[in-house]
Formats: sequence, structure tokens, C-alpha cells
Amino acid sequence: MDGTTDVSEQTPEVSGSEELETAQVAQAEAPVVAEETSPDAAEFDGAMLMEQYLSDPSHGYKTLKYGDVIDGVIMRLDRDEILVDIGSKSEGIVPTREFSSLPAEEKDALAIGDSVLVFVVQPENQEGHAVVSIDRARQEKSWRKLQEIYEANDVIEAEVTNYNKGGLLVNLDGVRGFVPASQVTEIRGGDDAAKQAEMARLIGSSLPLKVIEINRHRNRLILSERQAVQERRDEMKERLIGELREGETRKGRVSSICDFGAFVDIGGADGLVHLSELSWSRVRHPSEILKVGAEVEVYVLGINAQEKKIALSIKRTQAEPWSRVAAKYEVGQLVRGTVTQLANFGAFARIEDGIEGLIHVSEIADDRVTHPKQAVKEGQDLLLRIIRIDPQRRRMGLSLRRALDTADEDLLANFGDTALEERDRIMDELRESLAAEGIELNLASGPSEEEIAEAAAAEAEGRSGDDVTAPIAASTPVSPINQTNEGRAVVEKKERPRREREKPVEIPKDLEDGTLSAMELAFAMAGAQADGDEEGGEGKEST
Repeated sequence: MDGTTDVSEQTPEVSGSEELETAQVAQAEAPVVAEETSPDAAEFDGAMLMEQYLSDPSHGYKTLKYGDVIDGVIMRLDRDEILVDIGSKSEGIVPTREFSSLPAEEKDALAIGDSVLVFVVQPENQEGHAVVSIDRARQEKSWRKLQEIYEANDVIEAEVTNYNKGGLLVNLDGVRGFVPASQVTEIRGGDDAAKQAEMARLIGSSLPLKVIEINRHRNRLILSERQAVQERRDEMKERLIGELREGETRKGRVSSICDFGAFVDIGGADGLVHLSELSWSRVRHPSEILKVGAEVEVYVLGINAQEKKIALSIKRTQAEPWSRVAAKYEVGQLVRGTVTQLANFGAFARIEDGIEGLIHVSEIADDRVTHPKQAVKEGQDLLLRIIRIDPQRRRMGLSLRRALDTADEDLLANFGDTALEERDRIMDELRESLAAEGIELNLASGPSEEEIAEAAAAEAEGRSGDDVTAPIAASTPVSPINQTNEGRAVVEKKERPRREREKPVEIPKDLEDGTLSAMELAFAMAGAQADGDEEGGEGKEST
């Protein structure tokens, strides 16, 4: 008021933001003073840090024990060993013997820095290194994988490396498995030498296998190729049955043969060709016309989806022979035939595939033959003449004796230059067979054609023919095979003397009065019969 100035009035007003900035600058310009800590606190913090470091798996060494399977990195490759970093305080060593199962190409492909799986054999040796194995690691990994396959009931592939007396040996990533010979489809019954040859042939081949027994502790692994194939075939068969249609024709391979037919593989499934469906000809056993492994064409007869069965036929892929018999053959024609079967009433002969005829026992020879086996045998080739044809009933009648009675000119015209030799051979065989049955062999010539003609004329005129047939009977017996060929060996069956019909004994009238006893009557009748025989003998001698 009196010339003095108030200090508060002279000081400018300062805002809040300016005060904050001034305080921050003053703090930044102030000297930094370190906090004072006690020695015990520093030691505690260091121990905590070390504990955290050691508890972190990424900063610690692995504690190894036998049987551990761990990943490693190749650090060095030598001829005798491989040095592997396994995360331990020292590297692991893989001796040569512990990676011998690696194929040559895999050994050559190994390089520094590659990752490998190893099995701890020895946690630490005398030099402080761990001894590890690549082979055992592969085995352990394979065992675990095989156990999973066994539990899942899956099928695997394996290569046959060797064999022993009992079966095949296979390698499954370091694990050796055994396949018994009974569980291999390619090995069939036979002697030991044959089995060994079949097993040796399979070395190097790959087989589908199924684990049927696994025991890691006993190092036991049993496999079966048969079960694996059967399982696959069951799947393929189910699919094939859904695709097949009756009446189709397919190509297949004979897989097995049995007494009642043959099984044919038509692409994953086996169908049965019954014995009756193998051929139009008579077949006793499938092995006569088929072999295992043969390629055949089959006709689908039927399909049973419920029982998963397929019926096949081979003969129905061919034309039925009887459909052309009427056009190809006629009654009286000369043919060649082969005896296929003997029966009580005759012999069956095949004149071509699918066509057989019957040689009745009465048409084998002029002599009385009680059974065809007395004259012919199965497999024998004969010259025959057709005497009956019935295509509808598929029957044909044949005659051997009529074919052998054929003139030489007709035989040569039908069968060529060798016909006569063939006929003579058949006759020789026939004579030998009949002789074995008690038939005499005569080497005299038969009656002439004139004598036969005279005998026929005499019989036609109703004469007794005694004067005509007498010279015939006196010369030689008639040939039962061919009466027109002179100088040929004649076969005559020994005829048993016929018993004359006994005349009834007449009882004298003086004995019919009943005064004699039964014994006296018997003696009296015997005496009367004896008297009659004597009279008859005298009468025959007188004539």
C-alpha cells in the first residue's frame, strides 16, 4: 500500500502439469543410490536359480538304465563304431555288432546329424560312455508294433530269409519270426527232401502273414501264411460271390485235386468242379486229366451265397459230343475204341471223347463168355462195329466179333494199311485171354466157304444135314472168330459132354401088386434100370 510490494502477488501462478514435469526432471537428475542387500539374501537367490535350472528337463542330463529306447543324433561315423549324442553326460557308442541288421544301403545312407533310435545296453562302460544298440532298438520298436498288429488281428508282409527243418524264417524289422511248414500254402505233403526243396525255392519271396503267437520275454514269434491267405480269400470270395452270375464262363487255375473233383481258383475264390463235370468222357479220378496249377476255362453252374459255395463245370464249356453222333456215325460203321470199364453184362469202349458204347458180352466172341474180363481188359484198343445208335438216350451198341469177321478189303478201306496187323494183334490178345480161362487153342484151318454154303443150303431145304455136316465135323471145329479165313489159328472152347435125358424107369406089372416091401421094391427097380441101360448100350453099339 505504502510503496511496498506483496511477494505473493509478484510470484506467477504455476499449473499442476508443470509441477509434475519439474518433479520428474529432478528425479532423473538425482544420482542413483544402490540398495544395500544382505549376503544371506544373495545366496538364497542363487540357490533358487540353480534349482530352477536343474528342474528344467531341457537343461539336465538323462539318467540312463538298461532297456531304455531313446532318440540320438549321430556325431561321428567310424568303421568299428558310431558315436551318438543321446542327451547324457557322455555320448553313446554303437559297436559294429549292434547295427549289423541294417541293410547295406541303409548303412551307406547314414550321415552325421541323422537321428537314430537306440537301445541302452549298458548305461556306462569303463570309459564312461553308454553302450547303445541300433539293432535292439529296431527289435524293440518292432515288438511293440507286432503286439499292436496281433491285437488288431491285421495281416503283414515279410520276406523269407532262410528256412530250417520245421519251416520258414522271416525278418520283421530286426525281429526273426518262424512260419511252420504246415502254415505255408505252397508247401504240400511229401517226403522231407521235397519239402526242403519247396522251402528253399521260397527264399527271397514276400509272404502275407498273420501273427498267431507272440511272446516278447521268450523272444517267440509264430506266424501263419495260410491263415493270412484264407482271410484275404474269404474277403475276396464274399465280394466275388456278389459279382458272379450263373451261366458265366471264366478262366481259373486248378488249386487242388481230391477224389470227388477239383477246386479251381477263379480270382480270389475257389469253386468246385465235381467229378461228373470234368469231362464228357468217363473219368475215374481228376488227376487223369488235370494237374494243380493248370489254367482252365470253367462254366458257373450255381452259387450258394449263404454257404459261400460255387459250383463249376469244365465239360460245359465244350460242345456236347452226342449232339453230332447222328451225323458222324451210322449203324454198320467200323470204328476204333478203347475199353474203359468192365461190367458183368459187357464192356464199355470209348470211340472218342465223350462218346462211349457198350460191347455186350454176347458180342465179344463167338464162344460163350460169361464175363468180359475173360476176353478183354481195360485200356485195350479194339476194332469195333457199330450195331445200334440211340442219340436221345446217349447209347451205342458195339460188336467186337463182327468187326473181326470183316473182310480184309473192308478193314484196309476203313483203317488203312495197318488194319490187318492191328486185327491180328487183337486176335492174339483175345486167344491168350480165352486160353487163360480154360479154352483150347487149335492151329488147324477152318471149313471152306463151299462147305459152309452146302451146310446152309441143306438146313434151308429142311434136310437133316448129317451127310453134309459130317465132313465139316470130321475136318476141324468151326472157328468162333472168323470162319472165312483159312489157315488161321482156331479157338475152340472145350465143350462138356451133355448128359442124356434119363428115361423114366417103368415098374414091371408083376411088382405093382404091393406084396413087396419098400426095400425089395427099390432093389427090383434098380435091377430093371440096369437092364435097360445094358439094352441101350447094346443098341448104340449095334448102330
